[in-house]
Amino acid sequence: MKRLLHTPLALLVWRIALLYAALMLCRAAFWVYNAALLGPPVWSELGQLVAGSLKFDTVSVVYADGVFILLSLLPLHLRERRWYRGMLFWYYVIVNAVLIAAANLADTVYFRYTQKRFTADEIFFADNDNSLQLAGKFMAENWYLVLLWAGLVALLAWGYRRRTHEESVFSRGWAYYAGGTAVFALAAGLSVAGMRGGMTRMTRPITLSNAMLYTADSGKANLILSNPFCILRTIGSAGSVKYRKYFTPEELPQRFTPVHRPADSAAVDLTGRNVMIFIMESMSAEHSAFLHPELYADLPEKGFTPFLDSLMRNGLTFKRMYANGSRSIQAMPSVLGSIPSFRTPFVLMPQSLGESRQLPAMLADKGYATAFFCGSERGSMGFGAYARSAGVERLVSREDYEAKHGTRDFDGYWGIWDEEFLQFTGEELTAMPEPFFAALFTLSSHHPFVVPEKYAATLPEGYTRIHKGVAYDDRAFRLFFQRFGGEEWFRRTIFVFVADHVSSEKFAEETRSYPGNMHVIGFIYTPDGALRGEVGEITQQLDIMPTLLGLTGNREPYFAFGRDVLNEPQRPRWSVSYDGRFRALTGEGAIVLDDSDMNVQECPATPAADSLAQNFRALVQQYYTHIEKKNYTAND
Repeated sequence: MKRLLHTPLALLVWRIALLYAALMLCRAAFWVYNAALLGPPVWSELGQLVAGSLKFDTVSVVYADGVFILLSLLPLHLRERRWYRGMLFWYYVIVNAVLIAAANLADTVYFRYTQKRFTADEIFFADNDNSLQLAGKFMAENWYLVLLWAGLVALLAWGYRRRTHEESVFSRGWAYYAGGTAVFALAAGLSVAGMRGGMTRMTRPITLSNAMLYTADSGKANLILSNPFCILRTIGSAGSVKYRKYFTPEELPQRFTPVHRPADSAAVDLTGRNVMIFIMESMSAEHSAFLHPELYADLPEKGFTPFLDSLMRNGLTFKRMYANGSRSIQAMPSVLGSIPSFRTPFVLMPQSLGESRQLPAMLADKGYATAFFCGSERGSMGFGAYARSAGVERLVSREDYEAKHGTRDFDGYWGIWDEEFLQFTGEELTAMPEPFFAALFTLSSHHPFVVPEKYAATLPEGYTRIHKGVAYDDRAFRLFFQRFGGEEWFRRTIFVFVADHVSSEKFAEETRSYPGNMHVIGFIYTPDGALRGEVGEITQQLDIMPTLLGLTGNREPYFAFGRDVLNEPQRPRWSVSYDGRFRALTGEGAIVLDDSDMNVQECPATPAADSLAQNFRALVQQYYTHIEKKNYTAND
């Protein structure tokens, strides 16, 4: 037994466990030092906070010590040399003294001034000539944290057990190399999984916003995070808040402001109704014969969304609805928060954890129960984390579905088939208290473009690989409406349908370039016909939140980059996006600004277009101003 405890693997596990202990001690100091900002501990949340902390600490440990882990398990006798062991010891002590202890304790002080964790901004973009002097001053003022740092370094050095004689289970021969190689390969695989936050197909490398999966409080989300994760994960987006200021603080809101002040009355009052938003994967406008009848005039298959087309004919349809991005993760803040993504997707920016009051949070304050549904694994693709940050109380995922209905409906790639998950969603909505807000992200109309075997022979083949999947989702919505259309809650619900972005599989030539490559399905349907008609002017995903707030009777000021389509005729009618250049599609044409000095590159030479170009510059300046402030509320 004693020999097993002295093996390289056992000693490595002990040394890594010490790093977790050091990180938890740093986190305790962080909480104590910033108690006024973070609020008192809520013991009922402790389990979730610890679970989240361990996940982010794992990433930090692998980032800081991945090389150390692999060198410690190198399946060669070289690691038994005295100089090699000395090198590993000093690597462990020095690197972790800086990245684990110093970075996290510096965060303890830094957070009080910025209310965000220490990121690559402060490492790679610090431009103060007196940075060293300031660091010395902070160290003097917070001498007790310096003592804690020294104690942690001493703990790591003492706990390393440098003088312990390592003993391999197999000391020589093929067993030494084979066993060592197997352990080395396992450690490498676990390190990759640790850095990503998992290894399933649905897992995308975790970002700062994933902390919201473990708490609805952005302050406590900052408590969950740790360095060096926060530093290394933000390299590449750290300079994204650098922007050109075209307008003075006094001029800027005259050109464009994201602060809305609703009138005392609205064109349509649907106060108290439930709200259900379907964010549909890859639902390009070209899939619809209703939106693009000319595409299908001479073709045997007349579009692939006949049921959604029937709803559009009886609802309020946005004929020219455009996505504000080309990725699913960009659609979430656009739809639920009316916040666009420019150079870096908003959700991936450390500033996204700033204060906000998005649609779910505003409706929750009015007594709405809130939920977000997605048939993928909990936490996958960052959807659930963002929904929590936007104010959603309850996340419903693949795990919840399988707990009630078993595992047979997993599509083998992304999550639960949309037909079954929509039926499950309806069951959950039937049990929810009213009024409720719910959003659902569909999955099935996505690469690898498969449908359930039972429909493979009956769904139309279409003209691209995605069309069969689109037809499958259209059928899934039809079955959802057929089953739940008679429910009382259904008749009191405002249904919103909007695509996340255009499909990667394009059919019509015009959808292969801007602006056709941003044109998506978007409409609002009310079962009692309270909303009907067509909106022919340009609309965007950003307009959904303001329009719903107007419909549900909101009279409070709020923050949004879009407009209430029914009640704000004075605001610009455009769709904004970024693809290496800032773009605004307007009734005057496309305004394109370059990324460096914001000069107009493409714009019709008319006074109206020139005014819109100035307003667009103001929108971009407002965006980065609020990113810098980390505040997305009407009271900034």
